[in-house]
Amino acid sequence: MTQDCSYNELYPLQVLDDSMTPEFPEKCIIVIEPAEVCATGAYVIASVNGERWFRQFVRASDGSEKLVAINDSYPEIPLNDGEYRIEGVIVQRNVSRDIRHYKPYMPNNGVELQ
Repeated sequence: MTQDCSYNELYPLQVLDDSMTPEFPEKCIIVIEPAEVCATGAYVIASVNGERWFRQFVRASDGSEKLVAINDSYPEIPLNDGEYRIEGVIVQRNVSRDIRHYKPYMPNNGVELQ
């Protein structure tokens, strides 16, 4: 019996707005590793009440969680248990062949891996 393992393969998406600039400019390509967990500070694709978002996941010291855009023009998205799901963690971005890698489950504060 052969099992399909495509559910955990990396996949690319194109950024369609400026909500994550300057780190992820509009039209750049991001590479996502499917995952349901992440550390605070990780860049993620998350589903909230059926809508998908590309944001930074933040867990406060009081345990509350939210999705935050890098661009201050966009509001924070509060996360409530049972109303959201982490779909994947951004592990790479490509801006005109300038490639930056991110640790998949750890906050990196924009630091490139060596």
